[in-house]
Amino acid sequence: MKSLILAEKPSVARDIARVLNCRKTLPGAIEGNAYVVTWALGHLVTLSDPENYDKKFKEWDMSVLPMIPAKWDLIVIKQTAKQYSHVKSLLFRNDINEIIIATDAGREGELVARWILEKAGCRKAIKRLWISSVTDKAIKEGFQNLKDGRKYNALYHAARSRAEADWLVGINATRALTCKYNAQLSCGRVQTPTLAMISAREEEIRSFKPKEYYGLNIQASQVTWTWQDKKSGSTRSFSKDKLADIQKTLLASSNENAFQITDVQKAMKKTVSPGLYDLTELQRDANRRFGFSAKETLNIMQRLYETHKVLTYPRTDSRYIGSDVVPTLKERLKAINFGPYKAFVPTLLKMPLHTNKSFVDDRKVSDHHAIIPTEEFVQPEHMTNEERKIYDLVVRRFISVLYPAYEYEQTTLQGTSSGQVFKAKGNKILSLGWKALYENDNISPDTISDANAADCFGFSQKLPEFKKGQNLRIDRVTMTSGKTAPPARFTEATLLSAMENPIRFMESKDSLARKTLGETGGLGTVATRADIIEKLFHTFLIEKKGQEIHITSKGKQLLTLVPADLKKPELTASWEMQLSEIAKGKTKEQTFLHEIEDYTKTLIQEIKTADGTFKHDNLTNHKCPNCGKRLLAVNGKNARLLVCQDRACGYKETIARTSNARCPECHKRMELIKKGDTQIFVCSCGHKEKLDAFKERRKKEGAGVSKKDVQRYLNKQKEEPVNNAFAQALSGLKLDE
Repeated sequence: MKSLILAEKPSVARDIARVLNCRKTLPGAIEGNAYVVTWALGHLVTLSDPENYDKKFKEWDMSVLPMIPAKWDLIVIKQTAKQYSHVKSLLFRNDINEIIIATDAGREGELVARWILEKAGCRKAIKRLWISSVTDKAIKEGFQNLKDGRKYNALYHAARSRAEADWLVGINATRALTCKYNAQLSCGRVQTPTLAMISAREEEIRSFKPKEYYGLNIQASQVTWTWQDKKSGSTRSFSKDKLADIQKTLLASSNENAFQITDVQKAMKKTVSPGLYDLTELQRDANRRFGFSAKETLNIMQRLYETHKVLTYPRTDSRYIGSDVVPTLKERLKAINFGPYKAFVPTLLKMPLHTNKSFVDDRKVSDHHAIIPTEEFVQPEHMTNEERKIYDLVVRRFISVLYPAYEYEQTTLQGTSSGQVFKAKGNKILSLGWKALYENDNISPDTISDANAADCFGFSQKLPEFKKGQNLRIDRVTMTSGKTAPPARFTEATLLSAMENPIRFMESKDSLARKTLGETGGLGTVATRADIIEKLFHTFLIEKKGQEIHITSKGKQLLTLVPADLKKPELTASWEMQLSEIAKGKTKEQTFLHEIEDYTKTLIQEIKTADGTFKHDNLTNHKCPNCGKRLLAVNGKNARLLVCQDRACGYKETIARTSNARCPECHKRMELIKKGDTQIFVCSCGHKEKLDAFKERRKKEGAGVSKKDVQRYLNKQKEEPVNNAFAQALSGLKLDE
């Protein structure tokens, strides 16, 4: 008898097959003496569409809402139906006596496998492979420690409950809003509160009234001293007259002994490494440093995990490793002992490794530990430039936690003149420690949030030796000024942070609700936040201007029409807490789903009786070639489009796209605009160039382009639909990466 192994993706299945010596190729599977390895393609099975429960649900009709299935049905996804048929036939082979679930080790991975088994009606015994990386070593160890599949029943119930609850609320509310207002309006328990946070930030910015503030600096003995209010400790004052009077007094008393040092404090300081990455922190860092979207970073991480096998499981919410991983650290260090890391790794290999609670804590590791390198041999020449960037971030963080703390001596000086207090601060580096890994880095991990505070008293200046009671001459007195700034608009990095910790956007002051939100990890999960942000872009509820995220008119109007509860982070917090209890076996899923059914009924009734309105304010004079209705002008994430206002029609036309082609004047990326049969490159600096002229210029410069380059470019750009004619125009480009 043999075991059937069900992996989530073909790449993982091939790795497992190779390790288990399975070599015989079958349709949709690989067979060996003891095992048959097959795979899903992500989800092969999903919840049925509404019309499959009742024919009356086929039409989008408000009168039939809410749609609440008496019994949930599963359907095979059409695009992957062939692979499902291969898997099903293998499940019922007479020589297969058990199923080993080898999908991703997490809630959604469990759902992928269990839905396939449920749809096929397979009742054979199941075991579970639970691993955090797909290296040969991890796979071998995992198969030596297979778990009883029944141990993960509660996890499956939680995953199923989440899917069914999202179906009930998301599909019903989206249909109700679309029918009520005759517009393509979508909502959901995570995306709508996320949109509401963006809107709230926009409102903060619009209502913000800047105030001018003032400060005073004096120059004495080549040191800049900053005025500090004696009562409040603030270095700012909103009274210009007050500081002007102080400035006059200081200038009038300027002499050899005008300034006296009243206090000299020296303190030894230590700063430990910022810690290991979880997915959200990695996505934030990649967005800040390289401008990668959350989705891009996740996709790159998946390749580094599945294809290159050099990093551990990416969809983790933990920034810690367990004590069981500690014995493997030396092997992981040996694997990364190449290139730029050779300056740091050999030192660690020669000595016992020192671990501590800052990154090793069993209590803070749930399904998966932090993202760290594997023991796999690394071939950086086989990675793309983007993959090397993400890999480098993870490796440096990994090495940094094993390095000593950054040590420095902090000197704080205080002086007085004419009854006014002035301060200066400076640091003297004693040991770079882990910061040596970031010595040539423009963005050191710990300086992003502390930069403004550091500049307040001139942290960067070098201070000479001073003694208490020493008198100095004031060389110069300068009044400074500035204006209070509104909160910054969200970037993908800061939006991820807000989704992870949305407490400040909660209306409820209930301490239990706030605690619940913190414990459940905020809005969405590390695995879903990137998709939520992408969905907001693709439904044209938000748009990007540079790196900043702006809410669109459609997004603003939607928030006025959505029931209040659906806009609050508290709803998701409540759901996730209950799902967590289901996963632990402490709550029955039916109890949760009955609550969601009642909530759905209330939600639909509220939408039906509402008296709001929706107006398209982006209508153009262009007519849809399919249905004749006027098209809407919308901004996609990387393109400008014309979209049919009729949901049922679905016509889209790309009229301009940000390309990878660089401007010959300023070297910025140019936009390729379609005007009739002509395509023109336009740059923000004012440069314009027809596509034919661009091709000719690039040809004279000796630039060529391969089909592989073009295909890679088009794949990178396929977030938005591209017309065939437009794609053909792009195919002749030489693209600068």
